[in-house]
Amino acid sequence: MFQGASALNLDAKGRMSIPARHRDALAVQCEGRLTLTRHPDGCLLLFPRPIWESHREKISAWPMQARDWKRIFLGNAFDLEMDSAGRILVAPELRSAVGMQRDVMLLGMGNHFEIWDAGKLAENEAQAVAGGIPDVLSNFSF
Repeated sequence: MFQGASALNLDAKGRMSIPARHRDALAVQCEGRLTLTRHPDGCLLLFPRPIWESHREKISAWPMQARDWKRIFLGNAFDLEMDSAGRILVAPELRSAVGMQRDVMLLGMGNHFEIWDAGKLAENEAQAVAGGIPDVLSNFSF
């Protein structure tokens, strides 16, 4: 189970270091084999390969009416592996598609991660707070 936020930087080649607290779990869970794809919210999704393969099968089975969404998720998917230093390469196509700059945020989302340009995530969260709590969460409390 991945959770928590990590402020990270992309290096000049577009590589990002996976935080040590997640690196070991990914090494055990998927031997460092990952898949990175685009999300229409403006972030990237990073999956351990076995989790992605399950999603890929479901997405592949979507009907023809969902072909545009198939393109977003499957057409932008890149298989990758963590290097010996625990880094991944974020493909230039994906960085460009979501406007990712140097400062990024890695968010643990349970069985996968979201990777956001830090500025875009701050904007997205500010909009969410300004919009108020959605009705679907009206009964939620800690």
